[in-house]
Amino acid sequence: MTWVSRSDRGTASVELSSFERMFLAGLLDQLVEVLQSDSDPALDRLLPNAYPDDDEAAAEFRRFTAAGLTERKVANAQAVRVALDSGLDPAAKADARVIVVQGHSAEQWLSTLTDLRLTIANRLGIESDDDEGRTDVAAMPLQESYYWLGDLQEMIVRALDD
Repeated sequence: MTWVSRSDRGTASVELSSFERMFLAGLLDQLVEVLQSDSDPALDRLLPNAYPDDDEAAAEFRRFTAAGLTERKVANAQAVRVALDSGLDPAAKADARVIVVQGHSAEQWLSTLTDLRLTIANRLGIESDDDEGRTDVAAMPLQESYYWLGDLQEMIVRALDD
């Protein structure tokens, strides 16, 4: 079970079970695949159009920014993935691992959790905060993932802000 606490000011300790680490690692691997593709519909959410009313300006902006933004997003996801595989903290529960999130790693975690949620939101058809998106039985695992990632993100933000 996910547990996030404040260690020091600006530092969060994120405790994830082995299942949660494995699950999140799988999502991160899929996110990297999406970012490295060139035709996934989720890319429209991850790399939004800066000029929706001007196709020429939008194309020019994307030409100069998409590669760098994609590289940063991939690097952030890979850094979070490495943190999931880091050493065990002896104070953690038997199958849990505590990951310290602070400074640049906090930015990487929060950005990557946002990217994961945007990708899942795209799959569910969620367009705004008030939108539930798909709620059919087949969508339930995605819905649960979306909410779990949101809870994790909120717990990290609160721990970092306290």
